[in-house]
Amino acid sequence: MTTSHGTGPLRLGIAGLGTVGAGVIKIIQRRAALLTARTGREIEVVAVSARNRDKDRGVRLKDYAWEDDPVALARRDDIDLFVELMGGSDGPAKVATETAIATGKDVVTANKAMLALHGQALATAAEDAGVALRFEAAVAGGIPVVKALTEGLAGNEVQRVMGVMNGTCNYILTRMESAGLPYDEVFEEANALGYLEADPTLDVGGIDAGHKLSLLSSIAFGTQVDFAAVELEGIQRIEFADIEQARDMGYRIKLLGVTQMTGRGLEQRMSPCLVPADSPLGQLEGGTNMVVLEGDAVGQIVMRGAGAGEGPTASAVLSDILDIARGIRVSTFGQPASSLVKPVPAKAAAPAAFYLRMQLQDKPGALARVAAVLGEAGVSINRMRQYSHAEGTAPVLFVTHKCPRAALDAALAGMGKTGVVEGEPIAIRIEEV
Repeated sequence: MTTSHGTGPLRLGIAGLGTVGAGVIKIIQRRAALLTARTGREIEVVAVSARNRDKDRGVRLKDYAWEDDPVALARRDDIDLFVELMGGSDGPAKVATETAIATGKDVVTANKAMLALHGQALATAAEDAGVALRFEAAVAGGIPVVKALTEGLAGNEVQRVMGVMNGTCNYILTRMESAGLPYDEVFEEANALGYLEADPTLDVGGIDAGHKLSLLSSIAFGTQVDFAAVELEGIQRIEFADIEQARDMGYRIKLLGVTQMTGRGLEQRMSPCLVPADSPLGQLEGGTNMVVLEGDAVGQIVMRGAGAGEGPTASAVLSDILDIARGIRVSTFGQPASSLVKPVPAKAAAPAAFYLRMQLQDKPGALARVAAVLGEAGVSINRMRQYSHAEGTAPVLFVTHKCPRAALDAALAGMGKTGVVEGEPIAIRIEEV
């Protein structure tokens, strides 16, 4: 971290005037005196850019210069800091960010997709140009998790980062549980409420949350961002029966991101997991996010808050802007980009217990055949529960002892050969928290 406090106002160019961009301008207009008092400098918006000049955004824009092209905004000589709030992994957002860096401007962005795919190159370019590239708003909305990792916990060797990082998925799962509704019905409800991205797969497929996890993983373990190595599994296959039966055994299902450095390499997973119902993650409701950080000196830190929305995300953008106004300069991923190492992805996740649900034919010896397949694969059973029969089949649940995922996959592959399992079994990892 270095400090270099400028004089005079910090002049901003803001590209993207959607919910977050308008929220940033509202805070700057309403809290101008407070921001100046906290930084010793005036925060001044000079110019803005968006697709539609005439749209009513509920905020006064007439005092600012307008650029139709965000790249032209990034080139302007009268701005010190380029604020990128357009979104998109490539295209105008990336070009404008590269242009701002090349012309010596600091950059604040909320663009997780761009950083997940191009973070190393952009951080290197910023370092070479001697400018800051900050992205607190790209991960977990209003939760200051990037600052926590890069600054507050910088003296720790991070052991694990995990969390619920997509509020839409958490809303869907908790709504299914509380209302007893199937996934498809709650999905449509969330869509009607405007909770889903234009491409819903970004949310329910775990991609959005996976972008965030890859950024935190880079900071936590000093590695180059490697989104391609994140194991992704969405929530589309989760049924109400899984939620109900997991609850019956003391668990709740969450789309959980986990990253840790192991002897096998860097593990990065974004997938549905069972967590203890009485744990902080298990008690998380609705669209809220939660990130759990574990360090060798500090132990476990739990951070909970709004993961999206105008106010929380704008708050995170302002935190980066104010740091730059104060002259606080931190490397993009917590250490010089040139020192980040290329990670070796773990070939296998750490062993874990698993929840298994399957439909067994109601015939003598069916359970014994399944137990034999699990045993032959080296998977031992911790708990088992059988539910009421229906039309010749019975739902059966297993909780295994800890085992490698490869052993479980071998057992699952053998289930179809038993002649007693209907359909495809569901397997969900149980995460210790």
